[in-house]
Amino acid sequence: MDGLHPELPGDTGSIRIRDCFSVRYVQSASLFCQMGWAIESRYTGTRSIPAEELLRHEAFVLNALFSTVAFLEATINELWSDAADDAFFYTDEKSEALLRAVGEKWNNENYFDRTPLPAKYQRVLEIGNRPLFPDEDPDFSGVKDLIAIRNYLMHYRREWVIIPSDRDVSAPAETHAEKFERLLKHRFAENPFVPKNLPFFPDRCLGHGCAEWAVATSLSFTDRFFRALSLPAPYEGIRDELATR
Repeated sequence: MDGLHPELPGDTGSIRIRDCFSVRYVQSASLFCQMGWAIESRYTGTRSIPAEELLRHEAFVLNALFSTVAFLEATINELWSDAADDAFFYTDEKSEALLRAVGEKWNNENYFDRTPLPAKYQRVLEIGNRPLFPDEDPDFSGVKDLIAIRNYLMHYRREWVIIPSDRDVSAPAETHAEKFERLLKHRFAENPFVPKNLPFFPDRCLGHGCAEWAVATSLSFTDRFFRALSLPAPYEGIRDELATR
């Protein structure tokens, strides 16, 4: 069987299968990112872009973001599930001891489900007596910002987006759009199809640059996580396929 469908011994005459959706999600994120880049490469600098291509571009970027967060969630959930089900096979005793410790010390499924996604990674590192990611770590803070974007878009509620004038001296409470602009404005290239006079978020933010940043940051974060645990990443065998352009 391939890496997506490891076989486990079952009863006589039966085969049990454990799937690996984290790999599918990161492959999807990579593919959506490449397709968004293809459209930007084709039309950037031209006078016009067909409406259908604009819609396709937006769909590719949004789904790259959604798939990237799904990858992050599936990755840690699969690791915990393997530990909880005692369904892991490593050739070295240290790796098996680590997964066994995770299964023994974090055996409350309801508590696991309620734990925020970044904290799940931190908890596994803590159980393994590995250093935690500092809050200010670029990858860790980037992953948290990415999750915030995904949650805002997935559970979207409309709000006023205010473009201040030179005469506007009021200071209302920070909106989601203003928060994301403050956090993300200089992290990646903006959407080239959006005029500069429109708000940064969501208009100028949601382009290939944002999608590429999401994929690259997430992979850097999970790479470091698995290295800290001395475990192979589930996507190691398809790493060459995870291009963003």
